[in-house]
Amino acid sequence: MSGQMMIGRRQLLTLTAAGVTAAAFGGLAGSRQAMAAEVVRWVSPRGTVEVLDDYPYWVAKRMGYFGDIETTLEPGPSDATATVKLVDQNQADVGYPSPGVFSLGLAQGMPIVSVFHMGGGDVFDFAFRKGEKPASLKDLEGKTIVLGSAGWQSIADPMLKAAGVDITKVKYVDAGWPTWGTALMSGQGDAALAWEGLRAQWKGQGLDFDYWLGRDFSKLPANSFVIRKADFDDPAKKDLYERYLRGWAMGLEFGRDNPRAATQIVMEQFPALSSQMTPDVAVESQMQLANVFAGRLDERQQKWGYHLPESWQLFFDTGREIGQIQGDFKLEDVVKNDYVDAANNFDKAKVKADADAFKLSDAYAAVNVDEIAKRL
Repeated sequence: MSGQMMIGRRQLLTLTAAGVTAAAFGGLAGSRQAMAAEVVRWVSPRGTVEVLDDYPYWVAKRMGYFGDIETTLEPGPSDATATVKLVDQNQADVGYPSPGVFSLGLAQGMPIVSVFHMGGGDVFDFAFRKGEKPASLKDLEGKTIVLGSAGWQSIADPMLKAAGVDITKVKYVDAGWPTWGTALMSGQGDAALAWEGLRAQWKGQGLDFDYWLGRDFSKLPANSFVIRKADFDDPAKKDLYERYLRGWAMGLEFGRDNPRAATQIVMEQFPALSSQMTPDVAVESQMQLANVFAGRLDERQQKWGYHLPESWQLFFDTGREIGQIQGDFKLEDVVKNDYVDAANNFDKAKVKADADAFKLSDAYAAVNVDEIAKRL
């Protein structure tokens, strides 16, 4: 496959073990200057922040839910594992890795902990060209899955293994970010890793696929917020992170109360996105994401950010079974719900009032969220 890199199973750990240099991260990774006491730097796993995926942040920023905390949202290098490396190297404070990338960091000895689980449902999906969706995921044995980064294999392998697939019979190819969806559409590979929110965006770009949805077959967790264990263990930083995560939780609540408003806020932050998606497509993308963020919320005690221990244990057990996770760490040492109660300690009625009062543009007021909900 011209321009693509076939990924060997053992090569995965080699690829992801390389460090991320300060130069690779641009200005953020340069010499850390003296900063105000309350600054939290968040780094994306995607190589860009011009996406709808982070709508809770932009809502919180717009509505003042972070209070006096100075926040940044930065794109990391396209290397899938950069988000944990940069946190470990003190070039960012909060990373947003998939459980697979988080576990690779732990396997490499990074002293990091997960403190806020964004999605109770599995956000990841497998895309197939129209008419080529297999009857069973086991039919992926002997097939090739297209990825946007080699590190994403750490996402796909545990999902497939937990679904009963012999992953030694699955091949991967790194088609590069952001073109891996186009590579699948053009006939390269048999499936592609995707995720909620991206489904709607791809469809809006003419990349109309059939899907196996992770939320329908997977009990594994999705991306979470990871910080340095040293920061978690520092009593002086507890209040800062609780207030910071409260901002995200309020943004999540707002997005559930008024999907159109949350979407419009992101689109006003990044006008270029409007050229990629109509308001209808954009709101559908946001609602797909909101579904995952609110996934299994009853089991999660109706608390934004709550980790389901059994879901995470299943992931770690599966990762160890396939040899992806190494090292003798325990679930309770690396997955923490300590900040969750404080993060959810906000006035929901006020957030709803904020959401209801938000002035929608004519274009977003015209979006029919009830019809979109039927498509989810």
